[in-house]
Parts: sequence; C-alpha cells; structure tokens
Amino acid sequence: QVQLVESGGGLVQAGGSLRLSCVASGRTTSRSAMGWFRQAPGKEREFVAAIKWGGGVTYYADSVKDRFTISRDNAKNAVYLQMNSLQPEDTAVYYCAARSLPLPSMEKTEYNYWGQGTQVTVSS
Repeated sequence: QVQLVESGGGLVQAGGSLRLSCVASGRTTSRSAMGWFRQAPGKEREFVAAIKWGGGVTYYADSVKDRFTISRDNAKNAVYLQMNSLQPEDTAVYYCAARSLPLPSMEKTEYNYWGQGTQVTVSS
C-alpha cells in the first residue's frame, strides 16, 4: 500500500502562486509515475499534470500549461506542483495520485493510489 498526503493548499488572490506538495509513504513510489488531478464542486475530477518516475517526461492539461510545473524528488518520496498566475477557475480540491507503472498517464482510472486532497481557492 502507498499513502499519499498533500499539503500547500490555501486561499490566494488571482495572479498569485501556490506550491503543492505530496509525500508518499509505505511501499516505495520511486518507480511510479505521479500525477495531480483536481475536482471543482459539481464537476468531474480532471487531469492537471503528471510526471514519469525518473522525471524527464511530463504531461500537462492545456488549461495549466505554461502556468503550472510538476516536479519530483524521489529521495524524499515527494512530488510537487508549482502553480503560478492562478485564476478563479483553478479553484478546486487538488489530489495527488500514484500509478503502479513508470510512465505517466492523463487518465485518472490508471492511477492506483490517491491522497485525500488539498483545497485551493483563488479569489478574483
């Protein structure tokens, strides 16, 4: 089993930045692709970003490309999401996910482990 714990969410004004962190414990995730997803009230959970187990391959949703950056530190079993130029439409609960394969995916059904989520609220 893998446990994922997110942190770093909060309230920020439009145009501001936040950095989300996700720390994994339990079975190692060093060979697992990691992803970030988000879910706004009344909407489906959607893909945000993902990264290959060794880094070097990243995927982004079009809506966050050039604003968000995903990175990981395998030595710390951590993955990060740097979010810049935040907009009210970025408001959602953000979830960290781990996949039992090294290559990332944009499909939430292909992730095996999920964190509890961290709330990000962007005010206009």
